[in-house]
Amino acid sequence: MFTMIVVNDFAGMEGLPHWLHHAATNEDMLGLSDVVFPAFLFCMGMSVPFALGARRQRGDSTLQTLGHIGWRTLSLVVMGLFAMNGGGVEGGLSGPAFTLLYLAGFFMVWNAYPGFRNKSGMTMRIAGILLLAGLVAYKTLHGMPFRHGWWGILGLIGWAYLPCALACLASKGDFRLLTGFWILTLLLCVLVPGTWPGSWTHVAISATGLFTALLLQRYDAEPRKRRMAFASLALAMFLLGLLSHRFWIISKNLATPTWAFFCLALCLVLFGLLHGLADVRGYTRWARLIAPAATATLTCYLMPSLWYAVQQLLGLHWPAALSYGLPGLLKAIVFAFVIIGLTALFNRLHLKLKL
Repeated sequence: MFTMIVVNDFAGMEGLPHWLHHAATNEDMLGLSDVVFPAFLFCMGMSVPFALGARRQRGDSTLQTLGHIGWRTLSLVVMGLFAMNGGGVEGGLSGPAFTLLYLAGFFMVWNAYPGFRNKSGMTMRIAGILLLAGLVAYKTLHGMPFRHGWWGILGLIGWAYLPCALACLASKGDFRLLTGFWILTLLLCVLVPGTWPGSWTHVAISATGLFTALLLQRYDAEPRKRRMAFASLALAMFLLGLLSHRFWIISKNLATPTWAFFCLALCLVLFGLLHGLADVRGYTRWARLIAPAATATLTCYLMPSLWYAVQQLLGLHWPAALSYGLPGLLKAIVFAFVIIGLTALFNRLHLKLKL
Protein backbone atom coordinates (compact mmCIF):
# COMPACT_ATOMS: atom_id res chain seq x y z
CA MET A 1 0.00 0.00 0.00
CA PHE A 2 2.84 2.37 0.89
CA THR A 3 4.60 1.61 -2.40
CA MET A 4 1.36 2.04 -4.36
CA ILE A 5 0.95 5.58 -3.01
CA VAL A 6 4.55 6.40 -3.92
CA VAL A 7 4.43 5.10 -7.49
CA ASN A 8 1.02 6.67 -8.15
CA ASP A 9 2.32 10.04 -6.98
CA PHE A 10 5.34 10.08 -9.28
CA ALA A 11 3.39 8.71 -12.27
CA GLY A 12 4.35 10.73 -15.33
CA MET A 13 7.16 12.50 -13.48
CA GLU A 14 10.25 13.10 -15.59
CA GLY A 15 13.86 12.75 -14.56
CA LEU A 16 13.44 9.38 -12.81
CA PRO A 17 15.02 6.07 -13.83
CA HIS A 18 12.85 4.32 -16.40
CA TRP A 19 12.62 1.14 -14.30
CA LEU A 20 10.68 3.00 -11.57
CA HIS A 21 7.76 3.67 -13.92
CA HIS A 22 5.13 1.49 -15.55
CA ALA A 23 6.32 -0.08 -18.78
CA ALA A 24 4.45 0.94 -21.92
CA THR A 25 1.74 -1.48 -23.05
CA ASN A 26 3.86 -3.17 -25.73
CA GLU A 27 7.20 -2.71 -23.98
CA ASP A 28 8.77 -5.97 -22.82
CA MET A 29 9.79 -4.77 -19.36
CA LEU A 30 8.88 -5.09 -15.70
CA GLY A 31 9.05 -1.74 -13.94
CA LEU A 32 8.74 -1.27 -10.20
CA SER A 33 5.30 0.27 -10.71
CA ASP A 34 4.19 -2.87 -12.57
CA VAL A 35 4.79 -5.07 -9.51
CA VAL A 36 2.60 -3.20 -7.01
CA PHE A 37 -0.85 -4.19 -8.33
CA PRO A 38 -0.10 -7.95 -8.59
CA ALA A 39 1.35 -7.81 -5.06
CA PHE A 40 -1.97 -6.33 -3.96
CA LEU A 41 -3.84 -9.17 -5.71
CA PHE A 42 -1.51 -11.73 -4.12
CA CYS A 43 -2.13 -10.32 -0.62
CA MET A 44 -5.87 -10.23 -1.23
CA GLY A 45 -5.82 -13.88 -2.27
CA MET A 46 -3.86 -14.81 0.85
CA SER A 47 -6.49 -13.18 3.06
CA VAL A 48 -9.42 -15.19 1.64
CA PRO A 49 -9.00 -18.53 3.49
CA PHE A 50 -8.32 -16.73 6.79
CA ALA A 51 -11.35 -14.43 6.39
CA LEU A 52 -13.77 -17.20 5.41
CA GLY A 53 -12.35 -19.48 8.10
CA ALA A 54 -13.06 -16.81 10.70
CA ARG A 55 -16.64 -16.56 9.45
CA ARG A 56 -17.09 -20.33 9.76
CA GLN A 57 -15.77 -20.25 13.32
CA ARG A 58 -18.15 -17.40 14.10
CA GLY A 59 -21.05 -19.56 12.98
CA ASP A 60 -22.04 -17.72 9.79
CA SER A 61 -24.13 -19.86 7.47
CA THR A 62 -23.15 -20.56 3.88
CA LEU A 63 -25.91 -18.22 2.70
CA GLN A 64 -24.66 -15.41 4.95
CA THR A 65 -21.09 -15.86 3.71
CA LEU A 66 -22.28 -15.98 0.11
CA GLY A 67 -24.15 -12.72 0.64
CA HIS A 68 -21.00 -11.16 2.10
CA ILE A 69 -18.94 -12.28 -0.91
CA GLY A 70 -21.50 -10.83 -3.29
CA TRP A 71 -21.70 -7.52 -1.42
CA ARG A 72 -17.91 -7.18 -1.24
CA THR A 73 -17.55 -7.90 -4.97
CA LEU A 74 -20.31 -5.44 -5.88
CA SER A 75 -18.79 -2.79 -3.62
CA LEU A 76 -15.35 -3.06 -5.20
CA VAL A 77 -16.77 -3.01 -8.72
CA VAL A 78 -18.93 0.05 -7.95
CA MET A 79 -15.97 1.90 -6.43
CA GLY A 80 -13.82 1.03 -9.43
CA LEU A 81 -16.49 2.31 -11.82
CA PHE A 82 -16.77 5.64 -9.99
CA ALA A 83 -13.00 6.07 -10.08
CA MET A 84 -13.04 5.35 -13.83
CA ASN A 85 -15.89 7.77 -14.52
CA GLY A 86 -14.71 10.56 -12.23
CA GLY A 87 -14.31 13.32 -14.80
CA GLY A 88 -16.32 16.52 -14.56
CA VAL A 89 -19.18 17.80 -16.68
CA GLU A 90 -18.73 20.84 -18.90
CA GLY A 91 -20.65 23.70 -17.37
CA GLY A 92 -21.49 21.62 -14.32
CA LEU A 93 -19.64 19.70 -11.62
CA SER A 94 -15.89 19.80 -12.02
CA GLY A 95 -13.82 16.63 -11.82
CA PRO A 96 -12.53 17.38 -8.29
CA ALA A 97 -16.03 18.24 -7.03
CA PHE A 98 -17.42 15.02 -8.50
CA THR A 99 -14.60 13.08 -6.83
CA LEU A 100 -15.30 14.62 -3.44
CA LEU A 101 -19.00 13.80 -3.76
CA TYR A 102 -18.51 10.16 -4.65
CA LEU A 103 -15.88 9.76 -1.92
CA ALA A 104 -18.41 11.20 0.54
CA GLY A 105 -20.88 8.62 -0.75
CA PHE A 106 -18.34 5.84 -0.23
CA PHE A 107 -17.81 6.83 3.40
CA MET A 108 -21.56 7.12 3.98
CA VAL A 109 -22.26 3.64 2.57
CA TRP A 110 -19.17 1.66 3.62
CA ASN A 111 -18.01 3.29 6.83
CA ALA A 112 -17.45 0.83 9.69
CA TYR A 113 -20.44 1.86 11.78
CA PRO A 114 -20.74 0.19 15.22
CA GLY A 115 -23.29 -2.60 14.80
CA PHE A 116 -25.01 -3.56 11.56
CA ARG A 117 -28.41 -2.44 12.84
CA ASN A 118 -27.18 0.92 14.07
CA LYS A 119 -30.04 3.29 13.07
CA SER A 120 -27.87 6.29 12.30
CA GLY A 121 -25.54 4.04 10.34
CA MET A 122 -28.42 2.63 8.29
CA THR A 123 -29.70 6.14 7.60
CA MET A 124 -26.26 7.22 6.41
CA ARG A 125 -25.97 4.15 4.20
CA ILE A 126 -29.30 4.84 2.51
CA ALA A 127 -28.37 8.49 2.03
CA GLY A 128 -25.03 7.45 0.57
CA ILE A 129 -26.66 5.04 -1.88
CA LEU A 130 -29.02 7.81 -2.99
CA LEU A 131 -26.09 10.20 -3.41
CA LEU A 132 -24.14 7.73 -5.56
CA ALA A 133 -27.24 6.91 -7.62
CA GLY A 134 -27.83 10.63 -8.08
CA LEU A 135 -24.27 11.11 -9.35
CA VAL A 136 -24.75 8.31 -11.90
CA ALA A 137 -28.02 9.90 -13.04
CA TYR A 138 -26.36 13.34 -13.21
CA LYS A 139 -23.59 12.10 -15.50
CA THR A 140 -26.06 10.16 -17.64
CA LEU A 141 -28.35 13.18 -18.10
CA HIS A 142 -25.33 15.19 -19.24
CA GLY A 143 -24.46 12.66 -21.93
CA MET A 144 -21.73 10.92 -19.95
CA PRO A 145 -23.19 7.54 -18.92
CA PHE A 146 -20.97 5.29 -16.84
CA ARG A 147 -18.75 2.90 -18.81
CA HIS A 148 -16.87 -0.06 -17.43
CA GLY A 149 -13.75 0.08 -19.66
CA TRP A 150 -11.08 -1.78 -17.72
CA TRP A 151 -13.14 -1.60 -14.45
CA GLY A 152 -10.59 0.46 -12.48
CA ILE A 153 -8.11 -1.00 -9.99
CA LEU A 154 -10.73 -1.70 -7.31
CA GLY A 155 -13.04 -3.28 -9.88
CA LEU A 156 -10.27 -5.59 -11.06
CA ILE A 157 -9.60 -6.59 -7.46
CA GLY A 158 -13.31 -7.33 -7.01
CA TRP A 159 -13.48 -9.54 -10.10
CA ALA A 160 -10.34 -11.42 -8.99
CA TYR A 161 -11.72 -11.83 -5.46
CA LEU A 162 -15.06 -13.35 -6.52
CA PRO A 163 -13.94 -16.73 -7.99
CA CYS A 164 -11.31 -17.19 -5.26
CA ALA A 165 -13.83 -16.57 -2.47
CA LEU A 166 -16.48 -18.77 -4.11
CA ALA A 167 -13.97 -21.61 -4.57
CA CYS A 168 -12.86 -21.33 -0.95
CA LEU A 169 -16.46 -21.31 0.24
CA ALA A 170 -17.57 -24.25 -1.95
CA SER A 171 -14.56 -26.38 -1.00
CA LYS A 172 -14.83 -25.49 2.71
CA GLY A 173 -11.10 -24.87 2.67
CA ASP A 174 -10.19 -28.35 1.44
CA PHE A 175 -6.52 -28.33 0.43
CA ARG A 176 -6.79 -30.74 -2.50
CA LEU A 177 -9.82 -29.07 -4.03
CA LEU A 178 -8.31 -25.61 -3.74
CA THR A 179 -5.03 -26.88 -5.19
CA GLY A 180 -7.03 -28.04 -8.19
CA PHE A 181 -8.72 -24.63 -8.41
CA TRP A 182 -5.33 -22.90 -8.30
CA ILE A 183 -3.94 -25.08 -11.12
CA LEU A 184 -7.11 -24.44 -13.14
CA THR A 185 -6.66 -20.66 -12.85
CA LEU A 186 -3.05 -20.97 -14.06
CA LEU A 187 -4.27 -22.89 -17.11
CA LEU A 188 -7.06 -20.39 -17.78
CA CYS A 189 -4.68 -17.44 -17.56
CA VAL A 190 -2.57 -19.06 -20.29
CA LEU A 191 -5.34 -20.43 -22.51
CA VAL A 192 -8.24 -17.95 -22.21
CA PRO A 193 -6.99 -14.93 -20.23
CA GLY A 194 -9.65 -12.45 -21.37
CA THR A 195 -12.81 -14.50 -20.82
CA TRP A 196 -13.43 -13.15 -17.31
CA PRO A 197 -14.13 -9.51 -16.40
CA GLY A 198 -10.68 -8.07 -15.88
CA SER A 199 -8.66 -11.17 -16.73
CA TRP A 200 -8.07 -14.74 -15.61
CA THR A 201 -4.46 -13.62 -15.18
CA HIS A 202 -5.54 -11.47 -12.22
CA VAL A 203 -7.52 -14.39 -10.80
CA ALA A 204 -4.48 -16.66 -11.14
CA ILE A 205 -2.33 -14.18 -9.19
CA SER A 206 -4.93 -14.04 -6.40
CA ALA A 207 -5.38 -17.84 -6.45
CA THR A 208 -1.61 -18.24 -6.01
CA GLY A 209 -1.86 -16.02 -2.95
CA LEU A 210 -4.69 -18.24 -1.71
CA PHE A 211 -2.60 -21.37 -2.31
CA THR A 212 0.32 -19.76 -0.45
CA ALA A 213 -1.95 -19.17 2.55
CA LEU A 214 -2.95 -22.85 2.44
CA LEU A 215 0.72 -23.85 2.51
CA LEU A 216 1.24 -21.51 5.44
CA GLN A 217 -1.59 -23.22 7.34
CA ARG A 218 -0.58 -26.74 6.30
CA TYR A 219 3.05 -26.39 7.41
CA ASP A 220 2.48 -24.04 10.34
CA ALA A 221 4.30 -26.36 12.77
CA GLU A 222 6.97 -27.48 10.27
CA PRO A 223 9.13 -24.44 9.43
CA ARG A 224 11.62 -26.36 7.29
CA LYS A 225 8.88 -27.78 5.05
CA ARG A 226 7.22 -24.36 4.94
CA ARG A 227 10.41 -22.69 3.72
CA MET A 228 10.95 -25.43 1.14
CA ALA A 229 7.37 -25.07 -0.08
CA PHE A 230 7.68 -21.29 -0.52
CA ALA A 231 11.07 -21.60 -2.23
CA SER A 232 9.83 -24.34 -4.56
CA LEU A 233 6.73 -22.35 -5.48
CA ALA A 234 8.78 -19.20 -6.15
CA LEU A 235 11.18 -21.18 -8.34
CA ALA A 236 8.27 -22.78 -10.22
CA MET A 237 6.76 -19.36 -10.94
CA PHE A 238 10.11 -18.02 -12.14
CA LEU A 239 10.60 -21.00 -14.48
CA LEU A 240 7.06 -20.59 -15.80
CA GLY A 241 7.89 -16.94 -16.44
CA LEU A 242 10.96 -17.91 -18.47
CA LEU A 243 8.93 -20.47 -20.43
CA SER A 244 6.00 -18.15 -21.12
CA HIS A 245 8.40 -15.38 -22.19
CA ARG A 246 8.91 -17.37 -25.38
CA PHE A 247 5.29 -16.63 -26.27
CA TRP A 248 4.30 -13.39 -24.49
CA ILE A 249 6.09 -10.20 -23.52
CA ILE A 250 6.10 -8.89 -19.94
CA SER A 251 3.18 -6.45 -19.86
CA LYS A 252 0.99 -5.35 -16.97
CA ASN A 253 -1.43 -3.53 -19.27
CA LEU A 254 -1.95 -6.65 -21.38
CA ALA A 255 -2.02 -8.87 -18.26
CA THR A 256 0.27 -11.40 -19.90
CA PRO A 257 1.06 -14.70 -18.16
CA THR A 258 4.77 -13.78 -18.29
CA TRP A 259 4.10 -10.64 -16.24
CA ALA A 260 2.03 -12.66 -13.76
CA PHE A 261 4.59 -15.45 -13.27
CA PHE A 262 7.58 -13.15 -12.77
CA CYS A 263 5.61 -10.96 -10.35
CA LEU A 264 4.46 -14.02 -8.41
CA ALA A 265 8.03 -15.27 -8.08
CA LEU A 266 9.00 -11.90 -6.62
CA CYS A 267 5.93 -11.78 -4.33
CA LEU A 268 6.68 -15.24 -2.96
CA VAL A 269 10.30 -14.35 -2.20
CA LEU A 270 9.30 -11.10 -0.51
CA PHE A 271 6.52 -12.79 1.47
CA GLY A 272 8.89 -15.54 2.62
CA LEU A 273 11.37 -12.93 3.86
CA LEU A 274 8.73 -10.80 5.58
CA HIS A 275 7.06 -13.83 7.14
CA GLY A 276 10.38 -14.98 8.57
CA LEU A 277 11.17 -11.49 9.85
CA ALA A 278 7.77 -10.55 11.31
CA ASP A 279 5.87 -13.75 12.12
CA VAL A 280 8.72 -16.12 12.95
CA ARG A 281 11.26 -13.79 14.55
CA GLY A 282 8.74 -11.27 15.81
CA TYR A 283 10.42 -8.15 14.39
CA THR A 284 7.43 -5.90 13.75
CA ARG A 285 8.32 -2.54 15.29
CA TRP A 286 9.79 -1.33 11.97
CA ALA A 287 6.30 -1.49 10.43
CA ARG A 288 4.44 0.57 13.04
CA LEU A 289 4.84 3.82 11.15
CA ILE A 290 2.97 2.44 8.14
CA ALA A 291 0.60 0.11 10.03
CA PRO A 292 -2.56 2.16 9.22
CA ALA A 293 -2.00 1.27 5.57
CA ALA A 294 -2.64 -2.37 6.54
CA THR A 295 -5.40 -1.93 9.11
CA ALA A 296 -7.40 0.53 6.97
CA THR A 297 -6.20 -0.37 3.49
CA LEU A 298 -9.24 0.77 1.50
CA THR A 299 -9.37 4.11 3.32
CA CYS A 300 -5.66 4.56 2.67
CA TYR A 301 -6.06 3.69 -1.01
CA LEU A 302 -8.72 6.37 -1.53
CA MET A 303 -7.03 9.04 0.57
CA PRO A 304 -4.77 10.34 -2.27
CA SER A 305 -7.88 10.90 -4.42
CA LEU A 306 -9.31 13.01 -1.61
CA TRP A 307 -6.04 14.93 -1.29
CA TYR A 308 -5.73 15.59 -5.03
CA ALA A 309 -9.37 16.72 -5.32
CA VAL A 310 -9.04 19.22 -2.46
CA GLN A 311 -5.69 20.41 -3.82
CA GLN A 312 -7.21 21.07 -7.26
CA LEU A 313 -10.29 22.81 -5.88
CA LEU A 314 -8.10 25.15 -3.85
CA GLY A 315 -5.81 25.78 -6.82
CA LEU A 316 -2.74 24.58 -4.94
CA HIS A 317 0.32 23.20 -6.72
CA TRP A 318 3.58 21.60 -5.72
CA PRO A 319 6.68 23.72 -6.32
CA ALA A 320 8.18 22.94 -9.72
CA ALA A 321 11.35 21.67 -8.03
CA LEU A 322 9.34 18.80 -6.48
CA SER A 323 8.03 17.59 -9.82
CA TYR A 324 11.23 16.27 -11.33
CA GLY A 325 13.97 13.79 -10.56
CA LEU A 326 15.22 12.95 -7.07
CA PRO A 327 13.36 15.81 -5.29
CA GLY A 328 10.14 14.56 -6.87
CA LEU A 329 10.83 11.00 -5.76
CA LEU A 330 11.56 12.15 -2.20
CA LYS A 331 8.37 14.21 -2.24
CA ALA A 332 6.40 11.10 -3.29
CA ILE A 333 7.87 9.13 -0.37
CA VAL A 334 7.07 11.90 2.13
CA PHE A 335 3.60 12.20 0.59
CA ALA A 336 3.00 8.48 1.24
CA PHE A 337 3.80 8.95 4.93
CA VAL A 338 1.46 11.97 5.06
CA ILE A 339 -1.36 9.96 3.47
CA ILE A 340 -0.88 7.13 5.96
CA GLY A 341 -0.91 9.70 8.78
CA LEU A 342 -4.20 11.10 7.48
CA THR A 343 -5.57 7.56 7.35
CA ALA A 344 -4.67 7.12 11.02
CA LEU A 345 -6.42 10.44 11.79
CA PHE A 346 -9.55 9.30 9.95
CA ASN A 347 -9.50 6.08 11.98
CA ARG A 348 -9.49 8.08 15.21
CA LEU A 349 -12.46 10.04 13.89
CA HIS A 350 -14.26 6.69 13.27
CA LEU A 351 -14.04 7.12 9.51
CA LYS A 352 -12.85 3.79 8.18
CA LEU A 353 -14.10 1.97 5.10
CA LYS A 354 -14.87 -1.70 5.62
CA LEU A 355 -16.41 -4.07 3.07
